[in-house]
Amino acid sequence: MGADDFIVTSDESVFTTHAKAFDLLINTVSAPLDLNLYLELLKLDGTLVMVGLSPEPYPIKAFSMLAQRRRIAGSMIGPVSQLQEMLDFSAEHNIVSDVEVISADYLNTAWDRVVASDVRYRFVIDASTI
Repeated sequence: MGADDFIVTSDESVFTTHAKAFDLLINTVSAPLDLNLYLELLKLDGTLVMVGLSPEPYPIKAFSMLAQRRRIAGSMIGPVSQLQEMLDFSAEHNIVSDVEVISADYLNTAWDRVVASDVRYRFVIDASTI
C-alpha cells in the first residue's frame, strides 16, 4: 500500500532495534499493552497518541517519559466540526482510505472473513442495501 517500511511488534527485538526512532506513535489497539515498550520507541519530545482504549489501566514508568520529555496524548471522536475539518484536510491533501464496499446481505460473510483474518481493507456497508 505504499509503505517504505513497517515493524511487527510481536517480534520483541524491534523494541531494541527501533529504540528512539519515532516522533509519533498512534496506538489504535483496544487491548492491554505494555506502553513502556512503546514509549521507548519515541525520540526526544516524542508523543504516543492513544485512540484505542484498553479495559485495564496502563502502568507507566515515569522515568521513560521524564528522561526523554515524552508525552502521552489521547483523542476520542470529536464534534461534527472537527470531523468536517478532518475530512476537508484529507480531501485537500488527497488522503484516502481503501475500503471494501459490501451489501447488507453480505454482513455474515464479512464477519466470517474478519474472524478468519481475511480482510485487507475496512468493510463499508452500502447503506442503499439496508
